[in-house]
Amino acid sequence: MSIKVGIIMGSKSDLPVMNDAAEVFKQFGVEFEMTVVSAHRTPERMFKYAQEAASRGLKVIIAGAGGAAHLPGMVASITVLPVIGVPVKSSNSIDGWDSILSILQMPNGIPVATVALNAAKNAGLLAVQILSTADESLAVKMQTYKDELRKKVEETAAELESE
Repeated sequence: MSIKVGIIMGSKSDLPVMNDAAEVFKQFGVEFEMTVVSAHRTPERMFKYAQEAASRGLKVIIAGAGGAAHLPGMVASITVLPVIGVPVKSSNSIDGWDSILSILQMPNGIPVATVALNAAKNAGLLAVQILSTADESLAVKMQTYKDELRKKVEETAAELESE
């Protein structure tokens, strides 16, 4: 299987958050790559990564960033691939709002799907859903995952109602 998803982050300090997306891909059997690409400190690296992503076989990019969080939007401005932004609450963050708003408030024409603060797991799940539109076996795995979530809630509800 070829690499389908790129996980990038602005700094290694984002890794504890971004690992959640990697865990989703391991669970679903989706090939991925992960690296650090800083929009501010390595703009040439970011440009090259985004420019070459589609030709290397990537289908989706997940970009996590804290603070000013320009990485997802800048990558989205370069590639035709869907970009999912993960706002990360960094050590220099204003309670994460700076990251959330930087990723969320993209100008028309440069869309970035944005998940909740530190929600790399949801970014991974959204990427799987995007990929599943062209991969029936992945769609079946996603349906099974959602059925298991529903079952857990129903079991919890039944336990509470029986008390």
